[in-house]
Amino acid sequence: MLKITVRTLEGEEHKLEADKGVALMEPLRDAGLIDATCGGMASCGTCHVYLSDGWTEKCGERTEDEGYMLEGLEDFVEIKPNSRLCCQIQLNESHDGIDMDIAPEA
Repeated sequence: MLKITVRTLEGEEHKLEADKGVALMEPLRDAGLIDATCGGMASCGTCHVYLSDGWTEKCGERTEDEGYMLEGLEDFVEIKPNSRLCCQIQLNESHDGIDMDIAPEA
């Protein structure tokens, strides 16, 4: 099991576990921390997170659809270089210990 640390907008820290091969969105959604309204299709932005230092590189480049969705959120929430839609990150061994903050919803 991979370890995940996530902080809510209220500053509450949650320690989660997930299997390799699932989208990062799944354990956050299952814990009730995000809505993930579109179910992982990068079309709603409700799984927007800010990855902590060092994790952006480990998660690879944004997908094209993810980039478009984040651009569409810019008028409503802050998009940072470490902004990601967690539905687009498939967990593997290199993500053990991943750390992030949930971004405000648009």
